[in-house]
Amino acid sequence: MIERVDNPGTEKFSAARKIGELLAAEFKEDPTFYFFSPDETTSNKFDQIFDVEKRAWGNLKTEPWDLPESSNGRIVEMLSENVLFSVMTGHLMNGEKAMMGSYEAFLSVITSQLLQQIKFIKQSKSVDWRLPMPAVNLLSTSMCWRQDHNGFTHQSPALISQLLSIPSNLCNCIFPIDDVAAEETFNFMITSENVVNLTTFDKNERPRYIDSHHAKFQFDNGGASIFQFASDKEPDLVFTACGDIVSHEALEAIKIIKEDLPKIRIRFVGINALSYRAIGTTDNKLSKAKFMEIFTKDKPIIANFHGYPETLENILENYTARGRLRVHGFNEEGSTTTPFEMLRRNAASRYDIAIDVARLKNRDDLVKKYEAILEQNHLHAKEYGTDLIE
Repeated sequence: MIERVDNPGTEKFSAARKIGELLAAEFKEDPTFYFFSPDETTSNKFDQIFDVEKRAWGNLKTEPWDLPESSNGRIVEMLSENVLFSVMTGHLMNGEKAMMGSYEAFLSVITSQLLQQIKFIKQSKSVDWRLPMPAVNLLSTSMCWRQDHNGFTHQSPALISQLLSIPSNLCNCIFPIDDVAAEETFNFMITSENVVNLTTFDKNERPRYIDSHHAKFQFDNGGASIFQFASDKEPDLVFTACGDIVSHEALEAIKIIKEDLPKIRIRFVGINALSYRAIGTTDNKLSKAKFMEIFTKDKPIIANFHGYPETLENILENYTARGRLRVHGFNEEGSTTTPFEMLRRNAASRYDIAIDVARLKNRDDLVKKYEAILEQNHLHAKEYGTDLIE
């Protein structure tokens, strides 16, 4: 447990490494726990589990360089998300816990199976003799914002939009902002029942922003919270973000705006979970009254979302008028390019957010300044394959 974070955003840690550590602990604690993955357990930074458990391997030949393998190993790797998901759900229906990890773009391969499993969960809840089933827990990494040498083929947050559109209200899409939030997310997932949890996070090291108390508070209080270290009292406008990389960009945008418009007052609200038509989880949605308290009643809201902007915009419209909203996100613009260039291509970078504020304040000079910086980074990335900006 992290009791406090003295300098939010200055130290970097890997949420994926933290999840790997927690998976390893779960293997040791629960002899029936299984982990399923195509062939990306190590790539996704979950490889700590090989220190405590072996990979399922039957009686096939092994080589000296192979990972620890056994005919009764509980780490199941196969390059077929469909088969893995089928085996995992059978395990879950037996009342035993499991998780599955995969690249974000390829988890959508199991969409049809997920929809059928959600239907099963819904029907089973009406059958008295059926015991609750452990949650279908999906760990989504190698996300659309980081090409990691794979490019446009590996960039798609489509499953998020699909799950959030299902009226059965049995799906949670969770976006831990850092490694501390990832730990609280894991605790939520492993104790959930009769629900689908899709958790999305970057596998690279990211800034740490919140302590364990704040991370738990977000789950307990409707999935949204004010980040006091980045917020002013009586704000002129509200920034909000959902997802680790896009949250970092929003927080960096505040610093940029404060330099050029020092008198402006901004509040930052972090969102850690979404469910059907709501901020928060299926059992703990943010109320409209609480929304107005956190997001104010009428100030402009500038949002940055991990997935398609329309997905978050549709949820926010259940709380407030569309006219207040300016929502950024993944616009299906991708390539094998640099991290910041990916953000620029999708108009989700810190400078794109700052442009929104400059336009609200009728500061055309700042709009031109920020557009020039974006263009400068674009040309540099194109020529040298690296970013000028972190």
